[in-house]
Amino acid sequence: MKKILKKSILLISVLNIGIVSLTACGSSDANIKDTEGKSSERVKIEYWHVNADTQGGKTVKELVEGFNKSQDEIEVVEKYNPDMYKGLMQNMQASIASGMSPDIVQVGWAFLDYFSENFEYSEPQEIIEEFDKENSSFLTDNFLPNILDLAKNKDGKQVGIPYSLSSPVLYLNKDLLKEAGLDENGPTTWEEIKNISKTIKEKTGKYGIYIQEPMDNWATQAVLESNGAKFITDGKASFASKEGKEAYSLWADMVLEDETALNIGWEEGIQSFIRGDVAMIYTTIAQRNNIQSNSDFEITAIESPSWEGKEARLPAGGAMLSITSTNDEKKAASWEFIKYLYSVENMAKWTIGTGYVPPRKYVAESEDGLKKFLEENTMMKPAIEQMDKVIPWVSFPGNSGLEAEQKLLDMRDQILTGKVDVDEAMDKTQEEINKLLD
Repeated sequence: MKKILKKSILLISVLNIGIVSLTACGSSDANIKDTEGKSSERVKIEYWHVNADTQGGKTVKELVEGFNKSQDEIEVVEKYNPDMYKGLMQNMQASIASGMSPDIVQVGWAFLDYFSENFEYSEPQEIIEEFDKENSSFLTDNFLPNILDLAKNKDGKQVGIPYSLSSPVLYLNKDLLKEAGLDENGPTTWEEIKNISKTIKEKTGKYGIYIQEPMDNWATQAVLESNGAKFITDGKASFASKEGKEAYSLWADMVLEDETALNIGWEEGIQSFIRGDVAMIYTTIAQRNNIQSNSDFEITAIESPSWEGKEARLPAGGAMLSITSTNDEKKAASWEFIKYLYSVENMAKWTIGTGYVPPRKYVAESEDGLKKFLEENTMMKPAIEQMDKVIPWVSFPGNSGLEAEQKLLDMRDQILTGKVDVDEAMDKTQEEINKLLD
């Protein structure tokens, strides 16, 4: 059931990453004064997540606060980890190396196998059977089999429970499109995006598009695989195919030659769209609330573009929740908090506060869930309607998953800054990653 991180990786992680702000992790139970001034003990657990305030962080705080107020036996402390799921995995390495461990972690789909091969965790059904046997059918009662399968590793073990589901959508500044004399309903293919981005730049002086660039390659996989490329084939990296190079070349041409696409950090790119400096942004539906709440122009979202004559292939974004507690008391407490998060009402809060598609059953159609919200908020519609195009987010196997992901990020930087041409960068990176995987 459990895997232990190899010492060599831990030592490298400690040297390269350092241990920052982790001293509270794995601390003993908190002594808290109750309303009568008596000392009472709560089991203290840490919940590690990647949600900045612009992508669900405020809702995380709301849910944690609600749980802590709902009972007096458990105290949850939430900890934000920057640099998305890659950053959380690096912080996990440093934490475990120092002899400490969080109790619940968000694990991005791209790190499913890496996490399960290198860290200790408890399979959710075993936790349920040990600490909550009356709810032994919780997973099968509340999740469809194909959704649960998203959180199974290559060995078929249930590593966690799906919590966040997302897919990339194209947000449109309809005012800018109309100003440029373009169809305000937006493009349907990447070839159209390239062409209308030129028109937007010529007519308005604004950029046509920003494709998200966080510390992962989720959107990159969507762009390349929608053109017929495959990131991994038979356990080997295979993204440097003709189709992969065609897709990356279009992106690079928009950035470097046409100067119609932005090449900046993710937060900056989102703010550029919100300010009205770019007409389209290709990013996760989980940014729906942030973009919708802060934009003062007419805005909509449409389904992810395809390539001419091809079907879009969209990696499932988001994460699962995994229990990494190391003693029974904290395992039981962690399960109680997870059950709270997965209630219909709290799943609805999570979706409304972010844009993530709810992974469990009954949320969308329930009066206590999202029924009214979905009737009134059509911007969720494209993410829901394109779920049939969702594929697994590529997870590089073995102990080199983090290093492989970093090589892809370095490749993106080299290509989009013009330091190395597309063919050379992709061929070299694919070869280097496959050497890691040998």
